[in-house]
Amino acid sequence: MKISVLGSTGSIGTQTLEVVEHLGDVEVLALTAHSNIDLLEQQITRFKPRLAVVYEQTGALELKKRVDSGVEVLSGLDGLVAAAALASADMVVNALVGNVGLLPTVAAINARKNVALANKEVLACAGELIMPMAKATGVQILPIDSEHSAIFQCLAGNEGNEIERIYLTASGGPFRGYTPERLAHVTVADALNHPNWDMGRKITIDSATMMNKGLEVMEARWLFDVDPRCISVLVHPQSIIHSMVEFTDGQILAQLGAADMRLPIQHVLTHPRRMTSSFARLDFARHNTLTFEQPDYETFPCLRLAYDALAAGGLIPAILNAANETAVEMFLAEKIPFNQISVIIDRTISAYTGSGAVDINNIMQADSFARRTARDYAATM
Repeated sequence: MKISVLGSTGSIGTQTLEVVEHLGDVEVLALTAHSNIDLLEQQITRFKPRLAVVYEQTGALELKKRVDSGVEVLSGLDGLVAAAALASADMVVNALVGNVGLLPTVAAINARKNVALANKEVLACAGELIMPMAKATGVQILPIDSEHSAIFQCLAGNEGNEIERIYLTASGGPFRGYTPERLAHVTVADALNHPNWDMGRKITIDSATMMNKGLEVMEARWLFDVDPRCISVLVHPQSIIHSMVEFTDGQILAQLGAADMRLPIQHVLTHPRRMTSSFARLDFARHNTLTFEQPDYETFPCLRLAYDALAAGGLIPAILNAANETAVEMFLAEKIPFNQISVIIDRTISAYTGSGAVDINNIMQADSFARRTARDYAATM
């Protein structure tokens, strides 16, 4: 199999390349990074792709000086789109973070490439557009997120059986059990200290606010074509059960495993086969307690905002996503306190009075509005 890896220097991207090395029969045709040209250069040396992309143009110019002339180096969104549509690739691994992954996903689908998707924002803000497009072109959208991979695996062999409920599990993040008052004083370092998973900075903050789980609810709605009212979130601090599916006969299937993202990554790269791996195994003697809690919507309002945006539909999910990305950036830059992330998102959604079809142009216009509005609100805090 031949693949392109978008976001190869991030957490999911680097683990994808670990899996590629383990499998041994996967050829990497394209690698992309936002700005980490040192790591990208190492990856190019190891995997010898035909195309490398650095989103920042200055980084692309520097990389071009360092690598062999046989490697084409591109930059910007056009470069990502080119990597996603590379003619000889069989699959595109979208490990990008944020709405920047939308147009490359569209390009991959139009080029009839199967998409291994870790970029949850794509379906969160444009699932209504992406899934029919994939169906029309015969493209498979295969989930990498551990929760959606779990649901995907639970549904295997159950085609035609009606789903009563999907349970998305959540670790609860670093602030599980906190009060709203206590959250007002947490730091960036506190928020980045996730108890179970090693993830990128943006996703880790989303986990701390529980927006990550909200985006996953939105993604699940489109990925599995279910009524949002059938999707529930359960806080499961041990992160052993990655998600569950309850069928209308009352029986529940759950997928369990170690908290190791290489497992769902390998599953999607070898699907429908299961290949031997040397990755982490679950030790039931050591992990012998599984507990569940209802999420605290008062302390973590981002989860409620995501459900509300999904119910509102149209361009509101794109507004929510862009406002969240902007607010998280500002929190990481220490320009706003943690508990103002949800406030900025809520105000930005309330300020939006536009409408229109869910298409690329309208999504991008809504995205621009939300980022501008969120920054304006943040400046007053």
